[in-house]
Amino acid sequence: MDFRCFGSLDLEAPEAGVILLGDNAQGKTSVLEAICVLIRLQSPRSHRMATLARFGSKGFGIAGDPWGSERRVSHSREGLLLKADDESRSGSSAYLQDGGLVVWMGNEDLELVRGPGEGRRRYLDFIGAQIDDNYRRSWSRYRRALRAKNLLLKDGRPRDAEILSYEEILVEHGTVLMEARARLVEELTPFAAEAQRAVSGRDEPLTLQYLPASGPDLRESMLLARDRETRLRQAVVGPHRDDLALRLHGMPASEFASEGQQRTIALALKLAQGKLLDRRAVKAPIYLMDDIFGELDPSRRNALMSHLPPLAQKWITTTHIDWLKETPELGEIARLRVNGGTCTAI
Repeated sequence: MDFRCFGSLDLEAPEAGVILLGDNAQGKTSVLEAICVLIRLQSPRSHRMATLARFGSKGFGIAGDPWGSERRVSHSREGLLLKADDESRSGSSAYLQDGGLVVWMGNEDLELVRGPGEGRRRYLDFIGAQIDDNYRRSWSRYRRALRAKNLLLKDGRPRDAEILSYEEILVEHGTVLMEARARLVEELTPFAAEAQRAVSGRDEPLTLQYLPASGPDLRESMLLARDRETRLRQAVVGPHRDDLALRLHGMPASEFASEGQQRTIALALKLAQGKLLDRRAVKAPIYLMDDIFGELDPSRRNALMSHLPPLAQKWITTTHIDWLKETPELGEIARLRVNGGTCTAI
């Protein structure tokens, strides 16, 4: 395996899922991260695959059979090696095409409400890339073209013809992203509003609004921003600057919602993600829930659990299980203790 702190690890999970119990920095989150990489080829904690390998090793390998289909991901200096049911897959798109879906929930989700727009864009991108091949393709091509354009702008020399050629790519794929994000937010809004009411136990109207940074016409916005981009030496309009407005009772949630309300909004966004993925998927998404239950009171915990698809597998990390007796929905779940990179049954 050689993934994070684990030299090797072999786990078998019942359909209901697993609770991973242990102190901080023992490897609990790394187990969830490995599952996320196996299923979606993405880590919520790192943008670079090489950083996931155990210190001193030359790479890592993960294998598992979520939903009865065996998947294998290996990474080394030669790159990614991907297999599904013993068939080699030529690239990430081919690997992901018949894979499953994931919902990641963690304490860092509070930044969806409090933090800068980058986190909210990642939230939309993670959903879009899971349910729409065109989204994933356009997201990848847009980012590559954006990097190239920024390098040309930083050069300082007149490179107008080259910049215009990359802007054509940015307009084509950026428009796909903008239209897809607008549809996503429209679909997520009623799910998020319903989850907010359920988890809070109150009538707290939550609304979502997509805010395209370039306005409705990306090509025109790039034309109008050309002088400013030349002066600043970076691209300043496009989907990489989009945001998602979150309002509670019509007021900006980051400014007027209490901490408890903000935590509930973060949960509502992830529950809305799960509802949308569950509606689009043949197989229920796996829920990876990183140390979120200790912060919730019993009523919110139970409301959260009742909002999850009953057949979805749940992997939960926690530093204590005192709350478990107040959460009857988790009665069938397995329990493992994680300590120093090892897992043992409780």
